[in-house]
Amino acid sequence: MTRKQKRLAVIAGGMSFIIVAVLLVMFAFSQSVAYFFMPADLATADIKPGTRIRLGGLVAEGSVKRGQGSRVSFTVTDGSGNVPVTYTGILPDLFREGQGVVTEGAFDAASHEFVADSVLAKHDENYMPKEVADRLKAEGVWEDGKGGGQAAGKTPAREATR
Repeated sequence: MTRKQKRLAVIAGGMSFIIVAVLLVMFAFSQSVAYFFMPADLATADIKPGTRIRLGGLVAEGSVKRGQGSRVSFTVTDGSGNVPVTYTGILPDLFREGQGVVTEGAFDAASHEFVADSVLAKHDENYMPKEVADRLKAEGVWEDGKGGGQAAGKTPAREATR
């Protein structure tokens, strides 16, 4: 082999290694993707039972019902649609009706309920997940300082102390 052939062999080997690594990373990410939906989106989306998704919106007023043990059922709404959710576990301290929430899980084939395995609530008085806040604002259901809490901005109480 000439020097030029050796150089080409090393470059080809390096490129094939990089291609294999990129393909493995893409495959791994495609297996763990959870798409984000609002309740109104689910009316038009074709989601098979068992497909992992993220569901975001507001916890509907009067919808939280505590069951046996740590089982809780509630409704997530965006003003245009409602989705019943069941969750077994300890809810975040700041979880309550009228607040922003993002749940992750899948639809149950038998009951057609969304069974969440994780529930994320706003973590302080200034936060709602940006994608949830943007969609709720676009729907006209929520705006800063009204509705389901505050979006990444100042609260009136904090504004007065600054």
